[in-house]
Amino acid sequence: MIQSKLPNVGTTIFTTMSQLAAQTGAINLSQGFPDFDGPQALREAVGHHVMAGHNQYAPMTGLPALREQVARKIARSYGRQVDMDEEITITPGATEAIFCAVQALVRLGDEVIVLDPCYDSYEPSVELAGGRCVHVPLALPDFSIDWQRLADALSPRTRLIILNSPHNPSGALLSRDELEQLARLIRGFDIYLVSDEVYEHLIYDGVRHASVLAHEELYARAFVVSSFGKTYHVTGWKTGYVVAPPALSAELRKVHQFITFCGVSPLQWALADYMAACPEHVDELPVFYQAKRDLFCDLLAGSRFTFTRAPGTYFQLADYSAIRDDLDDVEMSLWLTREHGVATIPVSVFYQSPPAGLRLVRFCFAKREETLRQAAERLCRV
Repeated sequence: MIQSKLPNVGTTIFTTMSQLAAQTGAINLSQGFPDFDGPQALREAVGHHVMAGHNQYAPMTGLPALREQVARKIARSYGRQVDMDEEITITPGATEAIFCAVQALVRLGDEVIVLDPCYDSYEPSVELAGGRCVHVPLALPDFSIDWQRLADALSPRTRLIILNSPHNPSGALLSRDELEQLARLIRGFDIYLVSDEVYEHLIYDGVRHASVLAHEELYARAFVVSSFGKTYHVTGWKTGYVVAPPALSAELRKVHQFITFCGVSPLQWALADYMAACPEHVDELPVFYQAKRDLFCDLLAGSRFTFTRAPGTYFQLADYSAIRDDLDDVEMSLWLTREHGVATIPVSVFYQSPPAGLRLVRFCFAKREETLRQAAERLCRV
């Protein structure tokens, strides 16, 4: 029998719930992907570049034209001038970017602080690097950082802290003041950051994203990760990027070149074209997705679920205590899928040790209006 390097890892809850939705015919509000396509001009550009012969390896760091567009977007959005050659690396998805950053930094016996609830790829990446995750729960009900618990978690072995804002699954946001508080906390320590900002443009109610890219002190020790898939509604393209100071980028690239070497060429060409032609796309995303959030929440107001509207991401948490307090959230998600035809994600799976009595499920509202209306109608009958 092979001795597994990841003995506690099985099929992800996202795959499990999407499969169950397909088997039962349920509306899938579980896995985080749109049920609509990305911009037509972007999709047409892929075909153009395939037929134009852009089908061989891209440079290991990414297509220069795409890195140039990313640098321009960063300057426009966050006021930071980054070197497209030394600080931007295009990767086959944000998950690979996070994995490479962890492998570049974490050594045997190092500790990595993750803030629970957190995305499920973080811990396996750390374990495969020989490190150990230290789980620090976020404070409920607003999923804010508990600064005393974070300070208490720091040790001489702390090598890395993984941040995620806008936060999956809660939609919570880090503010500029909180980034400043973090900078004060780790000042003088040899601690690095991975800042998972894949939902950077999905922020609502007039709030602006507080990116680590806009914080001089934190950026000096950070890998900042983002996703073209989330931003351009093309999650199946699995294309993302990571921005880091030159010395950190050099270490990340040493890993990246031996995992995938490079991303898919025609996709990079198409993204470069579209970003150059339509830079306003990212500015329009908050209004686009806030309309979907508000529609879903307005429709859900007639149900027995309780919730606070998500400030970011395309996920909405809902408390089901008034419906089936006798079920934990995994059982509730299965029950909703099988008996009421709406697939969702239990929030407890994002924790190492879920809080007692947690009764939250996560819905994805990156869906067409008719999908959201049909799902809400079913949920209101629960």
